[in-house]
Parts: sequence; C-alpha cells; structure tokens
Amino acid sequence: MANEVVEGLNFEQRHGKERVRVARVWKSKEGRHFVVEWRVSISLLSDCVNSYVRDDNSDIVATDTMKNTVYAKAKECSEILSVEDFAIELAKHFTSFYKQVTTAIVNIVEKPWERVNVDGQPHEHGFKLGSEKHTAEAIVKKSGALKLTSGIEGLSLLKTTMSGFEGFIRDKYTALPETRERMLATEVTALWRYSYESLSSIPQKPLYFTDKYLGVKRVMVDTFFGPPKEGVYSPSVQNTLYLMAKATLNRFPDIASIQLKMPNIHFLPVNISSKDSQIVKFDDDVYLPTDEPHGSIEASLSRIWSKM
Repeated sequence: MANEVVEGLNFEQRHGKERVRVARVWKSKEGRHFVVEWRVSISLLSDCVNSYVRDDNSDIVATDTMKNTVYAKAKECSEILSVEDFAIELAKHFTSFYKQVTTAIVNIVEKPWERVNVDGQPHEHGFKLGSEKHTAEAIVKKSGALKLTSGIEGLSLLKTTMSGFEGFIRDKYTALPETRERMLATEVTALWRYSYESLSSIPQKPLYFTDKYLGVKRVMVDTFFGPPKEGVYSPSVQNTLYLMAKATLNRFPDIASIQLKMPNIHFLPVNISSKDSQIVKFDDDVYLPTDEPHGSIEASLSRIWSKM
C-alpha cells in the first residue's frame, strides 16, 4: 500500500477495480477467429491522501475510469497477445498516464476457452470451456521496475496406481495404514515468478508468455505422471510436488521461483462388511471419492539469487 504519515499517524491506502470481465475476439484475414475471456483486477498505489482526510478528490483516478480503460486497451490490442502482456500494458498505462500513481498492480484470470474439433478438423469460430485457468499478475512502478508472476489454477490430476505412503510418524492417534498402492489425485495451484525486473527486459516475442505457460504446464504434468507405459512411483505428494517444481526451474532459466499447492484429494478404499462376513472385498478397484477433508501440501522453490 501507499504509506504516509497523516496527523501523526501511519496511514496506508490503495484503491482499484475488481472483477472487470472482458472478452476479446480477433479475426484473421483467412476467417479464423481467436477469443480470450479475462477477469481483471486493478489496484493503484497513488498520492491521493487528500481524498481520505480532506474534502478533495482531485487526485483520485475513478474506479469506473479503470474499468473503461480495460475495455479501451483491449480494443487497442489489434494483435493477439498473452494475458501477461495485457497485464503489463494496463499497469504501464496507469503508472505513465497519471502522475499521482506510483505503482500499479494488475491481476488477471483467463477463462480456458479452447477451440473445438468437428469431424476431425479445428473449427474456425467454435470454442468449448476447458478446466484449469491461466493467471497473471504484473506489478509496475513508475520507474519501470517490474515484478511479473504467472500461474495455473484448478489443474486436476489423477493416477490410479504408482503411488504410496509409508514410514510416516505413528502414534496413538494414527489410524492410516501404510501402503505402496493407492490412487493419487490433486488439484494443482501454481505460481511462478519471472526473473525480468524491468519493462525494458521483457522478451519482445508474440505470445512468448502463452508458450511459456503451456510449457510449464506440460513439464509439471509429465513429471507427475512419468512415462506413458511404466509411469513413475510417487512415495508422497510432498516428493512429487518437489520434483515438479524442480523440473520447472531446470527447464526454464528465466523463471526465478515457483510455488505449488497440491491438496491430497482422497479416494478411500471401499470395503463392505457385516457383523458376520465381508460382503464386498476391496481389490484396488472400488473407491469412495471425497474432497473434504483433504490433506494440504504446499511448498516453494527458488533460485539462490531470487528475491522470493
């Protein structure tokens, strides 16, 4: 927040606009359409203390103006661009256009519209809604300093074998049996920060960050599952999480740090027994899916020089 001393007291403030929804369609000369849907949140750190402590709104950027700016800037983007580039473009506008604004924070969630195939062919203007969401946050200062973060929300992964959990602490409250055979399911939330620290250092390549997002997702998924035939054994969610984070940093040198959250979504073995007999015996085949309660596992991994 913007910090100031007001009447002998420390005062912090920021203001912005939340959940601005915008869709943008681009049309190629060949007749193919491209669409994105974004939910934009804007937060400005600015010198507008008089609007709080005095009857003076002359330094305020109205939140309705912020909303309109989202639509205007989307219109100005004549070429397809990544959600990261749009976040940077918005943040750069607010810090350069308004002298009162010292820092702009733009957070965007992209809805996963995917092109459909009909009769084996990509449709020119037809899309279906996917699952996981692509996120981006750009923090831009008036000086041109930049902090850029991308992410994934709701990446649901499941494998039916090659997972276990053994050797954990046991005490009088422990009922969980050890196993080398269980289902492993999770919903990955990932955030990774790029090493670029100024607007001038951003790669000037079309859809660079979109390609990077798809690459990070592919590396994490491949690490989770392993090779198609034999897979890879997971001794714990913790170990799998670490390997996914490490593989991402190894593959992408311009990513400075990554944070992963992977709840352990349980599939409980079903055994049905009566007082006298076992009616149905579990044989790694019938489970009770349940997401409440679930284990919560998260960690971050960063390069030694990174400012996490």
